[in-house]
Amino acid sequence: MRLATFMLDGQRHVGMVSDDARHVTLLDLPAGAADRGVLPLVEMAVRGTDIGTLRGRTVALDSVRLEAPIPVPRRNVFCVGRNYHAHAKELSGSVFKASNADPAAWPIVFTKVPECVVGPTDDVALPGEVSTQIDYEAELAVVIGKGGKNISRDEAMGHVYGYTIVNDVTARDVQMRHQQWDLGKSFDTFCPMGPWVVTADALDGTDTRVRCWVNGEPRQDASTRDFIFDIPTLIETCSRGITLHPGDIIATGTPAGVGMGLTPPRYLAAGDVVRIEIDGLGVIENRFVAPR
Repeated sequence: MRLATFMLDGQRHVGMVSDDARHVTLLDLPAGAADRGVLPLVEMAVRGTDIGTLRGRTVALDSVRLEAPIPVPRRNVFCVGRNYHAHAKELSGSVFKASNADPAAWPIVFTKVPECVVGPTDDVALPGEVSTQIDYEAELAVVIGKGGKNISRDEAMGHVYGYTIVNDVTARDVQMRHQQWDLGKSFDTFCPMGPWVVTADALDGTDTRVRCWVNGEPRQDASTRDFIFDIPTLIETCSRGITLHPGDIIATGTPAGVGMGLTPPRYLAAGDVVRIEIDGLGVIENRFVAPR
């Protein structure tokens, strides 16, 4: 099942996208619930509610404007650094070489603030003088369904509601300057997300292909089979001593091919378009624009 958040006739709605991605069926939610996007549907699923009973009218998908499926996450997005073997290798000689020198020891986890989330086709605003080294990171993101604390690896996949796509846009110079990564990851508009959430029964997130193009040029291409830390391990790690809630988002890391890893590095500029596709999920495509 594909669940989308979108604007139609000046109002935000959520709905079920058809298998051919040509139509979307609106879901009749209580007043104000659609403002939180797909998040109420995640909470309903945990309670055992059948959202099929909420079906309303069906409209053409090209008549709506897709938004991030969870427009404002309930709290910071959990993000994982250097989780593909080839990506860890491409950064091994960079300024990050002294940070967790053994990439297989523990996952690197940081966060992005909820307010930096934007939709699958929205513009990403470059920050101007604050940073001149803006990079892209194509990522599969896990949406938590059933919450929990100290979730074991063996039980972790039972806590997955579904998946979406995230571009973990990064200001590399700010990231290096502060060493802690949150500031360089959290500028306004630095988390394009979408195009929808695909439920876990319709996609195997442990075995799918992640690709990224910049201005049509292929940059990233890998399988989630190449993770250093698999999805159950990431859920186990993030829930150690921390209660995960329905709708929490864990971005699972990016493949090799980021701009910083190229020789010489190639950062994004105004007018550049970044397209990310994950098999079974869909596409997000965002233009980077001059400071607003």
